[in-house]
Amino acid sequence: MNKKLLSLLFLAVPIVTFAQSTSDKIDVVFKDYTGWFVDAIFYEIPFSETFQIPWVLIVLVGGALYFTLYFKFINITGFVTAFQVVKGKYEDIEKHGVDKLYGDEAQVEDVIGSINDENENASEKSFGDQTPGGDVFETIRDESAEGEVSHFQALTAALSATVGLGNIAGVAVALSIGGPGATFWMIVAGFLGMASKFAECTLGVKYRDVDADGTVYGGPMYYLTKGLKEKGAGGLGKVLAVLFAIFVVGGSFGGGNMFQANQAAAQFTKLFDLTGGNAGLYFGIVMAVLVAVVIIGGIKRIASVTEKVVPFMAGIYVLAALIILFANFTLIDDAFMLIYEGAFSGLGIAGGLVGVMIQGIRRGAFSNEAGVGSAAIAHSAVRTKYPASEGIVALLEPFIDTVIICTMTALVIIITNFDGQFMQYGVEIKEGVELTAIAFDSVIPHFSIVLTIAVILFAFSTMISWSYYGMQGWKFLFGKGKITDLVYKVLFLMFVIVGASISLGAVIDFSDAMIFAMVVPNIIGVVMLSPVIKRELAKYTNAINKKEEAIEDGAIDVNDHM
Repeated sequence: MNKKLLSLLFLAVPIVTFAQSTSDKIDVVFKDYTGWFVDAIFYEIPFSETFQIPWVLIVLVGGALYFTLYFKFINITGFVTAFQVVKGKYEDIEKHGVDKLYGDEAQVEDVIGSINDENENASEKSFGDQTPGGDVFETIRDESAEGEVSHFQALTAALSATVGLGNIAGVAVALSIGGPGATFWMIVAGFLGMASKFAECTLGVKYRDVDADGTVYGGPMYYLTKGLKEKGAGGLGKVLAVLFAIFVVGGSFGGGNMFQANQAAAQFTKLFDLTGGNAGLYFGIVMAVLVAVVIIGGIKRIASVTEKVVPFMAGIYVLAALIILFANFTLIDDAFMLIYEGAFSGLGIAGGLVGVMIQGIRRGAFSNEAGVGSAAIAHSAVRTKYPASEGIVALLEPFIDTVIICTMTALVIIITNFDGQFMQYGVEIKEGVELTAIAFDSVIPHFSIVLTIAVILFAFSTMISWSYYGMQGWKFLFGKGKITDLVYKVLFLMFVIVGASISLGAVIDFSDAMIFAMVVPNIIGVVMLSPVIKRELAKYTNAINKKEEAIEDGAIDVNDHM
């Protein structure tokens, strides 16, 4: 299958060459046929002559506020627990169940013996080996819990789809329109989005399908279908699930693929001053081959790559931001003062306070994708017996993506632009990456080179994660099988090359609309299934409490034997 996929990939080159020569015509025709859909999704409700709010933003933020209140500020109460889960503190109960481990002592000893046997067998095998029964060694120690990846891998796989150009370019655009105050509302959107991520990712694990070979299929398509059927709304669930699947496939080809390849190619060719119509094509081919190598292996390969790439690239970016902030630490308090004043006054920005609020919340919500439902697809593949455990892990995403990385980008831009050297607030810019590069270069010379590499890595990780999202939607619509897989992967890789090679306008507008159209069926389903989420949260919380009580009472801690 690998050779077939790569062979078909190179057969796409003549098609892409044709697309290059007719890109403007394609764009015009595409806009004629899809413009109505884009206008409908991004329609702005006019509240006065000075400001309008996109209705999809109202749904996103309204849903996030509802989940925050309904789950009693899980974005605060679950924060510390989320880090403990990622570190593996409760891995034992998630594998075997708290009752089996912390019931009577005999059961505990039996489980410890089986774990020791597993570890002994595992030590005799190398990474990636197959057992005689056909099991993959990566999951041999976790067969008591269904799933394919660890909490950390699921987190990084989902983060890789959200941490990216929005954090680098999107923040700069938001500041140019809404001023420093937009940063405050960005943080608010990230905070509220933590509750949305918790809710949808809990459902992703709760209602996932697991094949006999251990392959996981999950996401909104499944909890909309199965969850709403339990509530007597099976017909509505099927309609919403099909709509979501269509939207996620479209979004994976566009915003999760072509846009990423296009921006990465643009930054690469600009940095090295590469000219000629084929520069993007060659870049696209190389990128497609690299993406193919990863996505051929499915979610396990994707997770194994993202758990290395995401912390690395995010770490470099955050480190550079910290260096700049440390070098200008005397200005940090002034920057926060501008953010605070701008958040509640508008500082003369068009639309005033409400205009600033809209820009900040819009960028924050669109950056972390909380409420969109995409992350629930990646998180559904986690190994655990308690769905809420992954929901709690997922709430870290908006915090890392928006509260930390977006805020750092904003602070760097504000501090380096105190005298208005390169940006006038209230005047919208188009090239956000370039502005961010100027801000970083002003303190760290030639950092724009590193930033270009970061953009390419961000784009690469986003593409491989969105390939998995789109694949899940594709399989939901067209069935599971090798042919189905091959068709989708070939199409996805072709769009990588197309995206890097041609100018994109209406195509990207449409694909972005597809991504945010996912909000509608997802939020409807998650709100209706909120009582189920609350029960799962109570179940996991009780399991944690039971383990802690057993430890306090002197019971055997299975972690000491793992």
